[in-house]
Amino acid sequence: MATKENSFDIVSEVNMQEIDNALNQARREIQTRFDFKGSKSEIKYDGEVITLVSDDDFKLRNVVDILESKMIKRGIDLKALKYGKVETAAGDTVRQTTNIQQGIDKDLARKIIKEIKDSKIKVQSSIQGDKVRVSGKNRDDLQEVIKLIKEKDYDVPLQFTNYRST
Repeated sequence: MATKENSFDIVSEVNMQEIDNALNQARREIQTRFDFKGSKSEIKYDGEVITLVSDDDFKLRNVVDILESKMIKRGIDLKALKYGKVETAAGDTVRQTTNIQQGIDKDLARKIIKEIKDSKIKVQSSIQGDKVRVSGKNRDDLQEVIKLIKEKDYDVPLQFTNYRST
């Protein structure tokens, strides 16, 4: 009888539809809130970068708070948002860009693999594009790896997907 090989992927993904829904809710709240009446506050999204614009730093901070609260309500991990510097923009406004981080970069993937190898759990791990595949004979070992990765605090949201037995 052949030995079974079990595997799963460690990924960092964000549901883009939920991002879009959160942005729409945040825009609606900015339009209806009394403290934003007559202000130039807005949220722009071009598919990759979120641009926040407001009258001053204080209102920009409020826009960020509104956006983050809507993201949390939609189940989006705030670690996926990477904020840029606040810069002055045209028309006496300030602007801040925010990138949505998807996928695991090579450096973080190497760090995750090193953590797994240092734990001495009997599994193999490899980089597969923007995800890390972990495989092993024993399912309990894979559960140990998931527990190990969850205990560490990485600066991106991580999910465990594609759990298979072959």
